[in-house]
This record gives sequence, C-alpha cells and structure tokens, in this order.
Amino acid sequence: MTPSQPQLDRHPGFQRLFRPQALTLGLILPLETHPRRAAPTMENHLQLAQRADELDFGALWMRDVPFFDPEYNDVAQVFEPMVYLGYLAAATSRIALGTTGIVLPTREPMYLAKQATSLDQLSGARLVMGLSSGDRRSDYPMLGIDFDSRGERYRDAFAVFRTLTEERFPHFRSERYGHANGALDLVPKSLFGRIPAIAVGRSRQSTEWLAQNLDGLLSFAPSPIRLQRAFDDWRSHVRAAAGENVFKPLGMGGFLDLSPDPDEPFQRIPGGLRAGRNGLVEYLQQAQTVGFSHAALNAKVSRQPYVEVLEELAEYVLPHFPSHDPSYDTNP
Repeated sequence: MTPSQPQLDRHPGFQRLFRPQALTLGLILPLETHPRRAAPTMENHLQLAQRADELDFGALWMRDVPFFDPEYNDVAQVFEPMVYLGYLAAATSRIALGTTGIVLPTREPMYLAKQATSLDQLSGARLVMGLSSGDRRSDYPMLGIDFDSRGERYRDAFAVFRTLTEERFPHFRSERYGHANGALDLVPKSLFGRIPAIAVGRSRQSTEWLAQNLDGLLSFAPSPIRLQRAFDDWRSHVRAAAGENVFKPLGMGGFLDLSPDPDEPFQRIPGGLRAGRNGLVEYLQQAQTVGFSHAALNAKVSRQPYVEVLEELAEYVLPHFPSHDPSYDTNP
C-alpha cells in the first residue's frame, strides 16, 4: 500500500511513524510525571527531549491547551505547541515532531499554515500536524467562538489550511476566514509539497469525511477486544473514500500509567491505560497485528520519575516497535 498523496512517500516525519503493519512509539509531552498536579515544572525538558531523540523514539507530540481550567486541572506542556515545536526542532535531529492536536476551530488557518510550513522547513520535514476540534467548552467564550459551531469551523479552517500550504497563488473563498483571488502566495511552502495532517479523535466529523480528507487518524487507545473492530471500521472508510491500495494510518493515543509490576496486563483508566512493560508490549503487539501504525503515550499519570519511565520504555518496549529509518534528505 502507498500513502494517499505521493508527497508523503518521501516525507521524513510521516515515513518515520507510519507504515502498514508496523507500529511505532511516540511520547506525548510533557516529559514529566505529575499525577496530582495541574502543571509540570518543565525541569530538564530539553534534555529529556534530546534523550528521547537519542533513544530513537518515533515522535514527540504536543497538546494544545491555551488556558488553565481548574475543572480539567491539566495544562499539558505549558508552552504553546507551535512555538515549542520550533524550539525542539533546533535541539533534536531525527525524532518526528507532532501535535495531538491543534484545536483547529480556534486557530486562524492562514497563520497556522505559515507556522506549519515554517516548521516543516526548519525541522527538515519532521512535522506531523494532528488536528482536533477541542473538547474544552470553557475556551470558546474566551475566544468569542460558538462552541457548537466547532465542527463546521474545523472543515472551513482545514480547507483554507490545505489550500494555502499546497497551492501556488491560490483562489478560495471561506465563510469565516477570508478569500484569495490568486494575487498572493503563502511562503514558505513545505519541503515535499504537503504537511501531513491527521485527525485527532473524530473532530466532530463523519468518519467518511475524515477518511476522504485527512492523511490518517489518531484515536483513543481502545480496549484489546475492540482493536480489530476499530481498525476495520477505519480501513473500510479509507477503502471507500480513497481506494483499495491507499494507506492512511490509524494510530492511538492516551495516558500511560506504567505499573511497577512488569507483567500487569492492560487495564482501562480514564483517558488511557495502565500496564506493566510486558503487558504494554502484549497490548501493542495485538494492536500492530490488527493494523495500528502508531501509539502516542502520555506518561504524566505514572508515579515514578519520568526519566525512569523513559529508560524502561526504551529498554523493554521500544525494541519491539522500532521507528522507521527514512532518508533525511530534505531536497524535494
């Protein structure tokens, strides 16, 4: 199978993470455990990101949480994700850099396109954009946006984002985000002609629309008995939308509470899973067998220091799910 767009055949970030029947492992930031606190300290965050790069994890993923809401008690990695990605791009060399995900209905897509193509250029095409609709109702009044319109805004913003990043001197007309008559062009463009864009969750869209328009899907980690059904559902929609031989990956993401008992099997926890290292390997091998291509794990809920989690995952889990080794030639 080949990607749905030829540009992704050579895109280093996409190719590092996504291939059929070969699951890779990524880390959702912050690289710090803080199960009882809203905010991480962000101490040694650069060194831990560089260590993850050295250990050959597949990706570092950023969440998009602009405000502190005590009801959620979680501010992700504190720093704005696109800014932080640029900082880490300069400090790492191979690891893919992604978002899980940018809350697209709250973003101005023209500036987001500029940020994304700039990051694509500066990182050597390691950027993978995960795009979500957002679930924090309290953010929307702060931004003057109707929460119930987020599904429509997602589609509108995505169309503008794609047009600006992929077309030269584009023509478009958006209900919310302006119009272009072909007189102006966005610079820079992405190195390989496309910024990989995957849906994070259903994003208030039909699966048919996601399969038609996005380059992949990152869902919540399903229970073991639901893995096959989740993959079959996504694959059937991709096949109907894009054809039998098109590859649009399905990945999973969520919290990881890494148990000190290495043999503890998969257990569902709110927003993710708990398992020992051997139980985690068993679960991810099941996911790989049915067709999942990536797992993005957020270990903030684990109770041991993050450096211990990182080294344990690297020694016992990552060897079963190695990152792919695309050519990092950035000449298109």
